[in-house]
Amino acid sequence: MTLIITILAFLVAIGVLVTFHELGHYWAARLCDVKILRFSIGFGKPLLIKHSGPDRTEWVIAALPLGGYVKMADERDGSAAPEDRARAFNNKTVWQRIFIVIAGPLANFVLAAFFYWVLLVTGMPGIKPYVAAPAPASAAAKAGFGDFDLITKIDGAEVQTWSDVRLILVEHAAKRDVAEIKIEDSTGKSRTLQFSMEELTKDDLEKDFLAKLGLNAYRLKVAPLFDTVQANSPAARAGIQSGDVALSADGKSIVQWEDLVKEISSRPGEPVALTLNRGGQEIALSVTPDKAEVNGRIIGRIGITPKVDRAIADELAVKLSTTVRYGVLESMPKAVTKVWEMSAFSVRMMGKMLTGEVSWKNLSGPVSIADYAGQSAQMGWIPYITFLALISISLGVLNLLPIPVLDGGQLMYYMVEIFKGSAVSTRTMEIGQQVGLTLLLTLTAFAFYNDIHRLVARYFI
Repeated sequence: MTLIITILAFLVAIGVLVTFHELGHYWAARLCDVKILRFSIGFGKPLLIKHSGPDRTEWVIAALPLGGYVKMADERDGSAAPEDRARAFNNKTVWQRIFIVIAGPLANFVLAAFFYWVLLVTGMPGIKPYVAAPAPASAAAKAGFGDFDLITKIDGAEVQTWSDVRLILVEHAAKRDVAEIKIEDSTGKSRTLQFSMEELTKDDLEKDFLAKLGLNAYRLKVAPLFDTVQANSPAARAGIQSGDVALSADGKSIVQWEDLVKEISSRPGEPVALTLNRGGQEIALSVTPDKAEVNGRIIGRIGITPKVDRAIADELAVKLSTTVRYGVLESMPKAVTKVWEMSAFSVRMMGKMLTGEVSWKNLSGPVSIADYAGQSAQMGWIPYITFLALISISLGVLNLLPIPVLDGGQLMYYMVEIFKGSAVSTRTMEIGQQVGLTLLLTLTAFAFYNDIHRLVARYFI
């Protein structure tokens, strides 16, 4: 069922985003009176063809759903009939051609802004950035973070959720510099901390870099006291009983429930030696966690739950959670600003990949996108729409890169034409297409390699 949801979520995402991108080109071409021969979602063999409109445009759904295109009448490839010469794409002014080409990426940015507007009006749930006590000698401890500190600003910008915190700090992490963070402690007193990230490496960005620095979200402190033990579970088969208290796992001291979860979840299918306190006596036993898939990851589970004071847990959950919501009109500029910030962030990260500041391991391909689509879809419509907004922005930014075969490459040709006073030669464009296609295929192959490596690391290592 998870695989089916992942496939469907991926196809819906690609279908919506590619369709809207190509509609941007289509609408702009129609405004410039360019004859549209074909509008295709996907490449390869057509699965469905329908003709409509005064030009009898072909509307096609093709076999390979990883893209699409709008085929316009053009004298250069012989697709423009003599009577359609004035409506051929190549005979339009350079500014009209620029408008048609740039309309696709712009459509993706508009779609992302709409998604963010919907989310901001509806309300985006999040977790307030309360900090857990950092590990001794960690970067967070050295900076002065304490238990239950609330992060209120980073570099002067207000933050409301942990998502806001990570988005700003990931750029500091890429530069391995210092972030200025304003916090409010449990007594309500504010202070400003200098949080250094110089100990990070470029490979840490694809992991939980904040955890490495000792900066973690606050969670309810739960004692490792067992409440229920599921029948026929690994815990029951190992002899674990309700009321037992975990003291250690494979020799590592267990202080909180989180400590035990960390050890068990990281050992699916492997025996774990536990030391328990049962009625004042220490007992030793071994338990082998079952394998379970959670959000695309294989983790270990043994079938036990902790003893939790439900009233305290509910009270803390209310305090930690928040919903970011604005009015219908107020959300519009905020949605546009969000798209601008995310687009600029994507460009900066690409630039850091080129300079070597950020690892190319962060590059993701279709497999990872499908995986994220499935995970977000299973979490609910809000995470899925958030995912669509991010991918729509990424698609818009990617297509604006100055690589021939992409929209940005075409725009590069037209900029040269404006300054040169004449169009780029056909031979130059052909060479550019070959170079651009080679570069694009290389990037795609590298992204696929990263995807496969992540899957192997997740399921087999």
